[in-house]
Amino acid sequence: MTDEQYMKMALKLAAKGRCYASPNPMVGAVIVKNGRIIGRGYHQCCGENHAEVNAIADAKGKVAGSTLYVTLEPCCHSGKTPPCADLIVRHKIRRVVIAATDSNPLVSCRGIVRLESAGIEVTRDVLATESRSLNEAFFHFMETGLPFVTVKYAQTLDGRIATATGNSQWISSPGSLKLAHRLRAEHDAILVGIGTVLKDNPTLTVRLVRGRNPLRVVVDSGLATPVDANVLRNLSEAPTLIATTKKPSDPQFRRLSETGVRLITVAPDRERHVDLKKLFLQLAAENISSVLIEGGAGIITSVLKEDLVQRLVVVTAPKILGKGIEAIGDLQIRDLKNAKDLSVRKIFKKGPDMIMDARLRGRNGNITRPS
Repeated sequence: MTDEQYMKMALKLAAKGRCYASPNPMVGAVIVKNGRIIGRGYHQCCGENHAEVNAIADAKGKVAGSTLYVTLEPCCHSGKTPPCADLIVRHKIRRVVIAATDSNPLVSCRGIVRLESAGIEVTRDVLATESRSLNEAFFHFMETGLPFVTVKYAQTLDGRIATATGNSQWISSPGSLKLAHRLRAEHDAILVGIGTVLKDNPTLTVRLVRGRNPLRVVVDSGLATPVDANVLRNLSEAPTLIATTKKPSDPQFRRLSETGVRLITVAPDRERHVDLKKLFLQLAAENISSVLIEGGAGIITSVLKEDLVQRLVVVTAPKILGKGIEAIGDLQIRDLKNAKDLSVRKIFKKGPDMIMDARLRGRNGNITRPS
């Protein structure tokens, strides 16, 4: 078998960590000796053993003299776990094949240098594109200092997310709703505006698939969140953060704090609303590497206008409403050449619905990176 074939196995293993590894990357490892696979492993959950450790522990026989295939450069620093590069050296692995180098400034080729300085042969960039695609949120977070932002919404064929009276449950099918819960499990945080809380009173937890509950973030500039809102329930299982422009001295700030919810004050933008980029910077400082935005139209419009979005997942139901609430408001685009440009990754069906999964491209053709 070739290096690429073994690396494909490692990438398939890495994907098993989806919904649990973040904010760490998904990593898989395969150990080969004398043409036989003797060990496999992947990073199962943030804070637990890395893929290399699990693969070595899984190995049948001694790994000395073997080749290790790993989807991301082995770490060389101590965090919640010891350095994997040192472990590889200690077990006298002969060769290490790496898909992608690690953008984490604590690693960033230092793991490779550690291995090579110990006399280990290192082969790089084997299926690097596939590895970076698998961990696009991690790489974006490390390289920009901001969370990878996904906008997801369900709309009718004529682009409405609700009727003229605000009714939106349910535009999409049960299959699409399950997909929405899967997306929640894959992100570190889920964000909605206060309008969505007041209109729909959502729970914003993961219920239809297996996975962790994301941090629930409510953008509420004026602190209109009711103290009995669903997002303020089960805070031990699904913590909630309210982002506001109000100060801790505000009576409503104190009233909401008494429920156990956490509130943070974010500097306002020019319209006196929470500045979303500043909010994302605060979330990044707390190791939130990915954010799923589920609405409403005002928040979606704002993040698109500010080029803060990297991924767009749009569920289109075979329904027509005519007059209703638009999914996206005025982006102040007056010339077609300034339209938001999408790179469509895939289009598929869930029941009667059509789903488009796309990435937003900047003017240079790459995935948008906030300025």
